Amino acid sequence: MSSDMDRQVKGVTARTSERGAATRVALLNAAREVFVTSGFAEAGVTDVVSRAGASVGSLYHHFSGKADLYLTLFDEFQTRQTQRTRQAVQEVRAGGETDPMRLFVAGARAYLEGCLAEREISALFLCGDGPPGFEVIMRDRLRQWAKRNAALFEGDQGALVVVLTGALAAAVSEIALSEDEAASRDLVEGVLAIIGEIRRPEGGSAPTNG
Repeated sequence: MSSDMDRQVKGVTARTSERGAATRVALLNAAREVFVTSGFAEAGVTDVVSRAGASVGSLYHHFSGKADLYLTLFDEFQTRQTQRTRQAVQEVRAGGETDPMRLFVAGARAYLEGCLAEREISALFLCGDGPPGFEVIMRDRLRQWAKRNAALFEGDQGALVVVLTGALAAAVSEIALSEDEAASRDLVEGVLAIIGEIRRPEGGSAPTNG
């Protein structure tokens, strides 16, 4: 009897957990749609829960508020972008490529193509309409990005990393905010072609995993 009750309790707990996870996903999807359509400042919690078919109470069960929804969307987008770039670099390296700049270009292409694939959400984070303090988070992410780029080039390559990171950051902004997808794709190819022509200062060596 006790075993049957334990199984019932576990089943209820599992179903509750699944419903909770589904509600969280629905809230994030709704928040993305509302933020993209209305902007962060104009979006309301009631707009999000209405679109998600959820309640205000359920939103505050999963998130601390509107800013938390926005920052969670940003973190998840950055996670997807990191996965894209790492996979691209690993695939090129597995094919026998060892040149650091070519590996860097492979990762940069994956990142820029990720921005193209998720144009609306990438534009959301670059349009200047975010929660208070978000610009500080963006600057910190840019510094982290520069450090990951630096890991591809051993030795004193500080100037090169600044140039590469700055070029990519500018390209990301132009690609995400442009309304012309064809022009954005041309820009990706142009930026990557120019980066591919850059030559490292003498003294660099093979990259580590990126």
